[in-house]
Amino acid sequence: MRHRIALLVAPFLLLALLPGAVLAAPHRDARAEHRAAVLAYWTPARIKAAKPMDDTFDAVRGFHQAKGRPGGGGGGGGTGGTPSSVGGASWTTGGKPLTTTGRVLFTLSSGNYICSGSVVDDGDATDNHAIVLTAGHCVTENTAGSFATNWMYIPSFDTSPTYTCSNTSYGCWVADALYASTAFATAGSYNTTAIQNDWGFARVTTGGFDNSQVDGKLGTFGIQFGSVASGTVLTSFGYPAAAPYNGSDLIYCRNAVSFDLLAGNATYGMTCNETGGASGGPWVQATNTTTYADAVVTSLNSYRYTGGTKMYGPKFNSRTQAVFNAADAGGAPPTGVSWRDLP
Repeated sequence: MRHRIALLVAPFLLLALLPGAVLAAPHRDARAEHRAAVLAYWTPARIKAAKPMDDTFDAVRGFHQAKGRPGGGGGGGGTGGTPSSVGGASWTTGGKPLTTTGRVLFTLSSGNYICSGSVVDDGDATDNHAIVLTAGHCVTENTAGSFATNWMYIPSFDTSPTYTCSNTSYGCWVADALYASTAFATAGSYNTTAIQNDWGFARVTTGGFDNSQVDGKLGTFGIQFGSVASGTVLTSFGYPAAAPYNGSDLIYCRNAVSFDLLAGNATYGMTCNETGGASGGPWVQATNTTTYADAVVTSLNSYRYTGGTKMYGPKFNSRTQAVFNAADAGGAPPTGVSWRDLP
């Protein structure tokens, strides 16, 4: 019996050693687990307590990132203006700006924060991913050398400004990877190098209520990797969350841009009173300023000067395009681009 038992057991031992036996092990989807963990992390309490990221320049301290008050309270509002010149008003027209611009939530070493972002055209709304544009300081902490975690995008937040993903208009999308310019990621502080490279991209795959791609479902803005002339009229969109705003209303400014003399004309300036939380919101150029059907993003909300009336944004260029291309391609980027694969 001993010999017979040994013969019966041996085939099972051999099967366990065959390569095909690996298929019997439970399949682990790291990205699905990561998305579920991020969605679980953002409880209503954490979303409500997240602070607006506000980058300003102070004459004594220089550029710095102000860790703002929680963005859950406060009142809406802002200064209005004529259709051709708006310093900060509620966007009530709907269309592409509403569905394409959203609220961004993320975690840095110092806590949970709020920014804004927009979905930009990657050339194929049917592929397996979408690209969300935001500010570099909304994806990486260039003083600590680390990327954000728990990065989540909520499109069309204005139409259902709730602190629960299941109650938003379209749901939430979680970033699988974050990309930034190495020049920004290694700047060491929010200095003149940082402000010229203050853009970041999140690569997201599926999400929302129906596990869809956000670009195919809600549309995109085009993106332009070239500068615009001084005097060009652009529109800024964002979800400012510091007073007098509350982070629940899509706010816009529409004005001619100039250049920042204190930055050597290396960045744009626009009269706009959007506050912390609007960082990363797109600056778009369009001939139709009602639907913005032909809109292209040319910059984004980056920083302000303490007590000033303008918002400033970087000039998109070949370095911006390199970061975008890396995010679109996925995986490890080329030299000059930094990234974090989040799962």
